[in-house]
Amino acid sequence: MALHFSDAEFSARFDKLKEAMEAEKLDAMLLFAQESMYWLTGYDTFGFCFFQCLVVTKSGDKVLLTRSADQRQAKHTSNIQDIRIWIDRGSASPVGQLKDMLFDMDLLGARLGIEYDTHGMTGRIAIQLNEELSRFADISDASELIAGLRAVKSAEEIVYVRKAAALADKAFEAAMDKIGPGADEGHILAAMQGTIFEGGGDYPGNEFIIGSGRDALLCRYKSGRRTLSPRDQLTLEWAGSYRHYHAALMRTVIIGTPTDRHVEMYDAAREALAAVETQLVPGKTFGDVFDAHAERVDAHDMMPHRLNACGYSLGARFTPSWMDRPMAYRANPAEVKPDMVIFMHMILMDSNSGTAMTLGQTYLTTDGAPESLSKLPLDLPVKAG
Repeated sequence: MALHFSDAEFSARFDKLKEAMEAEKLDAMLLFAQESMYWLTGYDTFGFCFFQCLVVTKSGDKVLLTRSADQRQAKHTSNIQDIRIWIDRGSASPVGQLKDMLFDMDLLGARLGIEYDTHGMTGRIAIQLNEELSRFADISDASELIAGLRAVKSAEEIVYVRKAAALADKAFEAAMDKIGPGADEGHILAAMQGTIFEGGGDYPGNEFIIGSGRDALLCRYKSGRRTLSPRDQLTLEWAGSYRHYHAALMRTVIIGTPTDRHVEMYDAAREALAAVETQLVPGKTFGDVFDAHAERVDAHDMMPHRLNACGYSLGARFTPSWMDRPMAYRANPAEVKPDMVIFMHMILMDSNSGTAMTLGQTYLTTDGAPESLSKLPLDLPVKAG
């Protein structure tokens, strides 16, 4: 089996889950989040784009209902022993087959927690689940349960996070070798992603973000490439990914000479990142983290140019996003705890002047000050024109 963690690690995770289920008085959980399945069993697939469900009981049973294409995938990558197949046939719904399976597992009338808030659960399936199970069992939303357990990383997980961070640093170094007047954005992306693959890494949970000129102000990937000008700006947001664990970074690189506005915005971003670091300590909340960022940015009269969030947790994630919970936004009461992996991004986009500035890196929280997992300098990166 292609398992990336020890038996003891998986057992400890299952014990934590069963304790949490007991606290919530749940007899079983219906897992639809691929991250939950990977964390609990090692199951590694993109088959969650179709219907699949891992049923976990408080007594320790784990039963996967999936399609035939994922049967061998589950056997090879997970510790799940009981794998059952739902059959594609006409208009028959896999939800009905799940209900039959739950009946066979003696879960009629049980308290079932369901992971609704995940990319592995479509709205249509949620409606069907509610229709089929609302009179079969006592169902409730348990989307936050495993997400909360995953937010604090184990020693074995942190090993992979550090490898992801090292790959992220190497990817930026490869990019800087390509960046300059006349450089093609596609060549820059190829160098970055190729470096990660060559280092044993994985596809990231979402596309790398790249944009130059006016596109440097975008915070999402889009199709289309351009060639860098002698005086230009290039925004990059990328992540090293190892065993699906992510360590993200963000930079705006200046080609040629930075404008005065670039320097002003960089100074604000650098101060904000330093302020954020003071809040990434146990006892603070993700709301406190956001407030520290906002206070510094706003002190530079740049409130119109910042976002309403400044970071989020990272871990083992699957497409379409590497973003995880908790997220740093105003009044978020989620607590900062030791051994969290948190990406902080200071993003300033001035549409009036067409100026972009970003600065971001991933931290590991400790009992005291956070540890930056990147070894890259935080200076404004400039390539001569």
